[in-house]
Amino acid sequence: MRFDILTIFPDMFSAYLRESILGKAVKKGLVDIGIINIRNFAEDIHNTTDDRPYGGGDGMVMKPEPIFRALESVEKVGDRNLIILLSPQGTKFKQADAWELSGFHQIILVCGRYEGVDERIVSHYIDREISVGDYILTGGELGAMIIIDTVSRLIPGVLGGARSNLEDSFEDGLLEYPQYTRPRIFRGKEVPPVLLSGDHEKIRLWRKKESFKRTLKKRPDLLQKGILSLEDKMILSSLQEETDKD
Repeated sequence: MRFDILTIFPDMFSAYLRESILGKAVKKGLVDIGIINIRNFAEDIHNTTDDRPYGGGDGMVMKPEPIFRALESVEKVGDRNLIILLSPQGTKFKQADAWELSGFHQIILVCGRYEGVDERIVSHYIDREISVGDYILTGGELGAMIIIDTVSRLIPGVLGGARSNLEDSFEDGLLEYPQYTRPRIFRGKEVPPVLLSGDHEKIRLWRKKESFKRTLKKRPDLLQKGILSLEDKMILSSLQEETDKD
């Protein structure tokens, strides 16, 4: 899969793209990432990419010409391409969106800055605006990293285990169950015996129950959005009984 990032701060991505799972995916050729410096497409000797807004007001607006030329310079890969603007006005990014984006051949990410991007770029060249949360960042670079990270880990071969990304939080509408590793006993706290039992069905049920327990405690709103199976309802009923006894 190919990602192309349009930014005025390309150095922000250097270390990030070399490290961890994403860095390994790039080395393996599973993910290809291009970084385009928008300043290289400015028209003046100062590489100006912003100007004062028409109509007055504080701040600066990113000029349309450099972004347009930068977009034109991107070589298209495959027949499924998407141009995304990172913007607080975009739709909030969710795990379901990551799965959708993982089906594209190429994603082009435009990192907005200042008061935003000239609307003529947004209305004529941007396929989708995405926000990574209801807060304001200095620019779209961090949002671009989040999208690349979230989408890349869904590409086959990027993660070690075949089911790794299917068992994460939010994949089934629940928060992930507690995880344990060696040592078996740490400062008097022991790993739950069921995880040492070797009984895969008991472990599966324990994990699912713990997922529901965590979700009820930390993010009960997630349970309102999903469709519950008979097993889910039985687990919730048992949790309610435990709560009533307490």
